[in-house]
Amino acid sequence: MIENQYPIGTFEAGPFTAGVKRECLGAIRYLPNMLEAAIMNLNEAQLQTPYREGGWTVHQLVHHVADSHINAYTRFKLGLTEERPVIKPYDEKAWAGLGDVQTLPVNLSVTLLYALHARWYAAMDNLDDAQWMRALVHPATGSALPLSYYLQLYAWHGKHHVAQINYLREKQKWQ
Repeated sequence: MIENQYPIGTFEAGPFTAGVKRECLGAIRYLPNMLEAAIMNLNEAQLQTPYREGGWTVHQLVHHVADSHINAYTRFKLGLTEERPVIKPYDEKAWAGLGDVQTLPVNLSVTLLYALHARWYAAMDNLDDAQWMRALVHPATGSALPLSYYLQLYAWHGKHHVAQINYLREKQKWQ
């Protein structure tokens, strides 16, 4: 495994207990705060530093989290309103190379994440057990996985990228 590629480990969904649900909802709710803290006081040269050799820059990571979580929010809303919708995959690497990611400051994506996560958390906060079992279908595999799985995935995803940035900060001794 490449150094710091998975500083919190790879994703593994576990049983969907009340404690896991509470922890994951908290991770979704507070991800914007954690991401903002991770990039606080970084200058432009630091933001343009890849978090690992061959990896995205911190700048790209922040925009990636916003792109990914916009898709996640949409997938959750579809999962709650349609029967077993087929989700639309997207090319993360291609998105990371688009003009908005290349030219816009990271604070726009952080601001977007605050609003997005407030809405996303509110949409999920009071779901019942049956709603958590509603499934999304991935077209590449044809597998149908419940929203409870995706909650765990995206809670991990946000923490994963924050950990990558924090790892880089520590490695570079950035205050």
